[in-house]
Amino acid sequence: MASSPSPRGQHLLRADRGFATGLGWLSRLSAPGFHKFLDRLHAGLGSGRLEAKLPDGKTRVLGDHAPGVSAEIELKSWRPLIRLMTSGSIGWYRGWAEGEWTSPAPEKLFELFVVNRKTLGNAARAKGAARIRNLLAHTKRRNDRGNARKNIEAHYDLGNDFYEAWLDETMTYSSAVFGDPLSPAEPLEEAQRRKVRMLLDRLDLKPGHRLLEIGSGWGGLMEIAAKEYGADVTGITLSTEQKAFVEQRMRNAGLENRARVELIDYRDVEGEFDAVASVEMVEAVGQEYWATYMQAISDRLKPGGKAAIQLISIEEDGFEAYASTADFIQTYVFPGGMLIEEKRFAELGKQAGLTWADRTGYNLHYAETLRQWRERYDTAVADNSLPEGFDEPFHQFWRYYLMYCEGGFRAGGIDVAQVTLIKGK
Repeated sequence: MASSPSPRGQHLLRADRGFATGLGWLSRLSAPGFHKFLDRLHAGLGSGRLEAKLPDGKTRVLGDHAPGVSAEIELKSWRPLIRLMTSGSIGWYRGWAEGEWTSPAPEKLFELFVVNRKTLGNAARAKGAARIRNLLAHTKRRNDRGNARKNIEAHYDLGNDFYEAWLDETMTYSSAVFGDPLSPAEPLEEAQRRKVRMLLDRLDLKPGHRLLEIGSGWGGLMEIAAKEYGADVTGITLSTEQKAFVEQRMRNAGLENRARVELIDYRDVEGEFDAVASVEMVEAVGQEYWATYMQAISDRLKPGGKAAIQLISIEEDGFEAYASTADFIQTYVFPGGMLIEEKRFAELGKQAGLTWADRTGYNLHYAETLRQWRERYDTAVADNSLPEGFDEPFHQFWRYYLMYCEGGFRAGGIDVAQVTLIKGK
């Protein structure tokens, strides 16, 4: 008798193999030990408040020293605190997945912790042997040529049918830019097209210009660049699912002669281009390949040419702590990834002959994009419009991922920005 196929997406839920998720020797801590940790959180929450229902049935308010974000949590046991103390955000997610803690609005909890990141210090980061183990496990996923395609496929080859079920009609999987003032009432597809045009406007494109897009996604930028700007576009991706989708999209739009996609690593592209675009791809490169990425852009650009990139960054003073271990996103969502520290990244661009110019950030726009994605995802689950094969544990994981990111952007601990890179003549 044939066995039933495994639920789709399970490789992401099992991605913590080789990582530490908590519950080591600290599992011997008694309740007083946990209350000391809660005392530390209480002192570190300089603004906002956390109402915590504890395993003994009592409720304790942490923080509440100054106005700010208000969040709630129920600890079913002390186990998630053990995970948090030892393995940081990896253990905290594992506690959520195991039902060890719940919250009516986890995104508020994440926002609260990120808002207070400086006063909390390393209270919610992996420590000791767990930190080293997680860093080593993350290092094994570095984006060399052998791993890069596997890392991309792990996320993007969940299936075009999966992403079509909850992304908007543009099939854009990056931050939108809403109108000013930011309004949730604006259709997401309009905000996504605005983002693409803002990026392309940086490039001074003329009809017939050759444009390279590093990380084509599902072809939204390629379509607009070819149709509205008259560019001759080459997109590259490492996802076979995305390549197939883009090819069909360009045929449907009658653009197959002006927009093509290749399954190739950015390091292996040849030729000269008038301009380069790249939207939220560089976070998948990894810090040790930042210089390689910048040099690849410089090598492909004609003298005086421009590149426009959209990137996700983390503030300079928090980068070392962030880079010293692996977090939830790197472990479960985007293996091999690393958020950008812009000062270092710009310096590597300078070394490659690229001038950093006209940086514009809009973190709250990403928070709203993520909120709408989560709303659309919940609707797809409720309507049973997601493809078959994705089970409830996966749905919970995906919601957690979207809420985790929303909280970070809303608190300002991470940012999304567009920047122009100009090659010298």
